[in-house]
Amino acid sequence: MSHAEHPRSDAELAAETERIVAFWTELALPGLFDVHTHFMPKNVMDKVWSYFDSAGPLTGSVWPISYRFAEDRRLQVIRGFGVRRFTSMIYPHKPAMAAWLNSWGADFAARTPDCLQTATFYPEDGATQYVEQAVTNGTRIFKSHIQVGNYSPNDPLLDGVWGTISDAQIPVVIHCGSGPAPGSYTGPEPIAALLQRFPTLPLIVAHMGMPEYIDFLDLADRYENVRLDTTMAFTDFSEAAAPFPRQEMPRLLDLQDRILFGSDFPNIPYPYLDSLQAVSRLGLGDEWVRAVCWSNGAALFD
Repeated sequence: MSHAEHPRSDAELAAETERIVAFWTELALPGLFDVHTHFMPKNVMDKVWSYFDSAGPLTGSVWPISYRFAEDRRLQVIRGFGVRRFTSMIYPHKPAMAAWLNSWGADFAARTPDCLQTATFYPEDGATQYVEQAVTNGTRIFKSHIQVGNYSPNDPLLDGVWGTISDAQIPVVIHCGSGPAPGSYTGPEPIAALLQRFPTLPLIVAHMGMPEYIDFLDLADRYENVRLDTTMAFTDFSEAAAPFPRQEMPRLLDLQDRILFGSDFPNIPYPYLDSLQAVSRLGLGDEWVRAVCWSNGAALFD
């Protein structure tokens, strides 16, 4: 067991599950719709966990993986929470990896019907072709990780990819903000340039665009197919380093139908319940919480 590993105990999980079920039951929801969860091939997930163990994203910080369990156990846990629909956010960090991940994602979705079939891409020869194949094979959502992949979203090798995705109107969860660690191509400027070229691209900006919240809210105002997910945003963990500007709260209400709940399960350094409580305590009303935690995802994907 690594120094950073503190997975939830059975007793903690039981207590947390009860509180999560109470959360959505009291809101009269059928469950939760989580657009940002990670299920990956075991060797890839192991490498991701190793990265967090080394405090890679936050210098000098410890990032315990709260739900470091085998895949079957993770599925049991998230279903127990009442998450009815979720994703397998997969992403490559080098060439000749994305097509293999897409094959895995299709197989995972086939054996996990409550998971939206997830695919990804990388700027490389053949990317347009395997993205077209993923669309044909039933992909419901794509993942792009600008920081880990260390690529520009405006790389010419991705022009065909964005065109295909825009034509198919399949949402892309894109980690493009500069938190928790900036990359060479993170930040709002590359995404603004991308949307100028593909204005109907259905992007879901991960982590509310943390820490460049205002800039990404501006892009959502400008482009009707731009959405944001709440992954890690508003939690005590993230607020300590990148607080959401309180004066922007009214804009969250204005964009009520374009904000989706995300958790980053299982790779979070705190209980899943924290993610829900963080959304709820913003004080934007039960209708807003219902839209974020269920209705918006259900409308977009189902």
